[in-house]
Parts: sequence; C-alpha cells; structure tokens
Amino acid sequence: MPLEIIRNDITKVYADAIVNAANSSLLGGGGVDGAIHRAAGPELLAECRTLGGCQVGQAKITKGYKLPAKYVIHTVGPVWHGGKNHEEKLLADCYMNSLALAREHNFESIAFPLISSGTFGYPKDKALKVAISVIGDFLLDNEMTVYLVVFDKASFALSEKLFSSIAQYIDDNYIEEHPVASYNRLKERRLLKEYCLEEPWLSSIEAPAPVAKRKRSLDDVVKQMDETFSQMLLRLIDERGMTDAETYKKANIDRKLFSKIRNDLYYKPSKPTAIAFAIALSLNLDETRDLLLKAGFALSNSSKFDVIIQYFIEDGKYNIFEINETLFAFDQNLLGN
Repeated sequence: MPLEIIRNDITKVYADAIVNAANSSLLGGGGVDGAIHRAAGPELLAECRTLGGCQVGQAKITKGYKLPAKYVIHTVGPVWHGGKNHEEKLLADCYMNSLALAREHNFESIAFPLISSGTFGYPKDKALKVAISVIGDFLLDNEMTVYLVVFDKASFALSEKLFSSIAQYIDDNYIEEHPVASYNRLKERRLLKEYCLEEPWLSSIEAPAPVAKRKRSLDDVVKQMDETFSQMLLRLIDERGMTDAETYKKANIDRKLFSKIRNDLYYKPSKPTAIAFAIALSLNLDETRDLLLKAGFALSNSSKFDVIIQYFIEDGKYNIFEINETLFAFDQNLLGN
C-alpha cells in the first residue's frame, strides 16, 4: 500500500529509511529523537556530529546502524507558536525535503513519525493534516511505500469538527446494535423534513445539502450486466479520461496489483481495494454499489466501515488519504491493497 498508517515503535519499523524528528543540533534529544539514537547506537551520534546541524524544515541523511532501517533521515520540525510563524509551511517542508532525499537515494519505502506533534507542541490534528496532504501529493507522482507511524491511539487525532460530524453520521445510520432505535431516528428525521415544508417557520433548521446523482438509463444497466469487475473498472477509467497510473495512485494501490487486475478478466479484489477504486474514480453511491457488486460485495448500514465510506461519498469528498485517516481513527480497515 503506497501510504499506510500504522501503530508501532518507529525504531522497530523495517524500511529503507525512517525519519527522525530531530532538533537543530542533530545530537539527540527526547521523544522520537532520543529513542532513535538509543536504538541505533553511538555510531549514529558520531556521524551526526559531522553534519553541522540542520535548519528547521530541512533534512539530512545518515546510516541506520543498529536500527532495522538502513538509513535515518533527520528533519527539524517547527515549534508551534499559534500558527503565526509559518509553522505549516515549515512542517510541510520537513515532509517534502525528507521525501526528496528518499527519492534521490532510490528508496522504495520510508517511515515517518508525526513530526512536531510531541514536545514541539504542534496540534496533532493539524500536524496530521499536513502530513497526509504532503505525502498524498508526493505519491501521485512517485512510486514509494510511505508509512505514517503513530505510537499509540492517544497520539492520533482527527479534527474535532470532522470527528463529530462523522460520529453523528454513524449514529444516525449505523443499525447493527440498535436497529429499531436507528430506524425510528431516520423516520423522525423524514417526518420533520416533511413537516418543515408545511411550516415555513421551521425552515431555519439546517438540512443536508442535496447531492447531485448521475442517472443511469435502463439500456446502460442492461448492457453492463455481464461485465466483470475488471471490465467495469477499465471502462470507467476510460469514460473519465483518466490514465492507469493516475487511477491506481489515487486509489492508494500499488502498480503490481493494478497490473494483475488489468490482465486478469476475472480478478476478484478485496472489498477495500474495490472501494478504493470507487473513491479514485469519484463514483457516486449507485455507481459504487454497482462496482462492488461486480466483486461480490455490497454496502451495508450494519457495517461501520461501510457507513464511513458512504459519509464521504455523500459529502463528495474523494481524497483517499483523508478517508484512511478517518478509518484509522475509528479502528477500521484502510483502503488500498
């Protein structure tokens, strides 16, 4: 999977390189920095002494020594001062310059911590947003596996607004544990909507914006009955004028898996893989259900994973890295390989 969010100790991650959230001296410190130096051994400190420090936003590379990773890329994140001292740009530079070094050395994999989100005080939800944005943009143009490593759930946070809206959506639509109550809530909301049409004074109550749907003709439905998943996927890619590379990168799918799907008429993907392609192609709910059906799957309101996917599709949000960020926060499988 090109971008994977994992819970682990970054000093134990096997990758071509891990990224050290260092201080400007590069001579070790607390948190991730100290842990990496301890795990790598004194040889790492000796090499760092030869580098002459590092400026905020920049990156330098050393060997990994006793670490499972072959190399360590050291970058210095910004200290949070309320967001008024170019912290966002400097943090983005940390990721971009580290990824540029990895590309320069032809690395196939790299693992990042959530830079600046510890003792440097950068709000975790904002730090995560920068990381996902920069890494996602990089992967649209480059072939590399990138891990975003969080030590525990407490170190990972969605924005309060996003978390609350998704939690509310799940509460309104998820029916596995309390099907009768959920049904009654949905019925009450429909009745309220109808009542609002009769009572103008209630118009101030906010209702979800209507989502435009692409209508399918009966002829189109009949013609496509015998398509396999692979055939339908390739047809949709052509219809949207997208390239293969653009599609599998937006789907967070590696090139080798996409090649298997293209070359095997009867390939059966996993459900996360099928949904990943629906997201990459910006399919609406009807189209997503059609594509899933070709692979033998469906969307269900008794699955929290499915409800979250429906939330993003209904809201017209198709950034797969942001969706995976949310799925991770709710302890669900991620989209991709």
